[in-house]
Amino acid sequence: MAFDEDDRVVLHDQHSDHDGETGTVTQKMDNMFGDATYTVSFEDGQEQGVSEDMLEATDEEAAGSDGDEGEAATSDESEE
Repeated sequence: MAFDEDDRVVLHDQHSDHDGETGTVTQKMDNMFGDATYTVSFEDGQEQGVSEDMLEATDEEAAGSDGDEGEAATSDESEE
C-alpha cells in the first residue's frame, strides 16, 4: 500500500526509537528503482528513508469515513 503526505501510519522497525509509534508521513521520495521511501514525523522526532514495508496504515486511515457511519448506525439500532 502506498502512502501519501499527511497519512497517519504506525512504524514497525525494531531498530528505531519510534518502533510501534504512530506518526504522520511528511514526505514521499521515489528512488531511481521506482521504490518509495518516506519521512515520518512523530511527537518527539522523525525517521527518514523509511521503506513502505515498515509502515502500516492506522485504523483511522484504513477505516476512512465509512467507519464513522457504521458506528452511528450501530448506536441507532441499540436505542430502539
